[in-house]
Amino acid sequence: MDNQDLVQLAKEFSTKTQQLRQEIAKVVVGQDEVVDALITAIFCHGHVLMVGVPGLAKTLLVKTLSQSMHLDFRRIQFTPDLMPSDIIGSEILDDSRKFVFIKGPIFTNVVLADEINRTPPKTQAALLEAMQERQVTAAGKEYTLDEPFFVLATQNPIEQEGTYPLPEAQLDRFMFQVNLNYPKFEEEVSILKQTTGSQFGRAEAILSAADILRYQSLVREVPVPHNVFEMTVRLVHKTRPSETIAPEVTKKYISFGAGPRAGQNLILAAKCKALMRGKYSVDYEDVAMVARWVLRHRIVRNFKAEAEGITADSIIDQLVGL
Repeated sequence: MDNQDLVQLAKEFSTKTQQLRQEIAKVVVGQDEVVDALITAIFCHGHVLMVGVPGLAKTLLVKTLSQSMHLDFRRIQFTPDLMPSDIIGSEILDDSRKFVFIKGPIFTNVVLADEINRTPPKTQAALLEAMQERQVTAAGKEYTLDEPFFVLATQNPIEQEGTYPLPEAQLDRFMFQVNLNYPKFEEEVSILKQTTGSQFGRAEAILSAADILRYQSLVREVPVPHNVFEMTVRLVHKTRPSETIAPEVTKKYISFGAGPRAGQNLILAAKCKALMRGKYSVDYEDVAMVARWVLRHRIVRNFKAEAEGITADSIIDQLVGL
């Protein structure tokens, strides 16, 4: 693809993402940052962990996003008794006494893993291979998942009883963690008007699976200057207390910093963000705009930070500005 084709496709991408936001806004009021994060992750081929209290339209948002992209959608309610076979499927004996693999709900385009921390680690781990390799293994056989494939998981930050915190290895598989907040006053008034009448908004499909795969390839074509690579690596290194360039805020409040996957995701997300803003190359401002999404679940705060109420976001903001 030559430069002229890339520029034309980039303009088309910027237009389509704007239309995508407008379609989602027909159904979901507010949550603009979360919508941006989900759109960015999808075009970067990544997964998202959404953290928020019940009733903030997490399920509705994911379902609407799937509709606007014309993708198959499945919702899995994670519970303490959920088994790995309930997710990936299992083999059964058919009428001819042969084993036949019955596919589970993981075989779709968009999987909503609702309350992912309510199921034991054994079942949580059933998602790991699918998220990383885009395949599942059952009875010694590998089954490839259809593309595009995304896992969008939700987690309730309030109730901790009967939950199983996600291990760091699985958290790292999520490209982003986005935090959902309560709507603003005017937004909540709009929500009441929109959801208590007889008319309901519906998003129209404006993209296809083929479009998404094409735009995913486009994102990887976006050029990144060498100094932006260096600044991104420097930002990741600043999260690690053992590094010589680690600032005082890191040594004081962080136990463990982000790994190399954080840098990869920062660059990919910055590429997509640049395209969405109508740009054809990446600068550090694009990296800074996605830093919270990428880093907040990859840094482990120590007891001192917890005791003083120092949030991951406030630490990241300081590191981005240093």
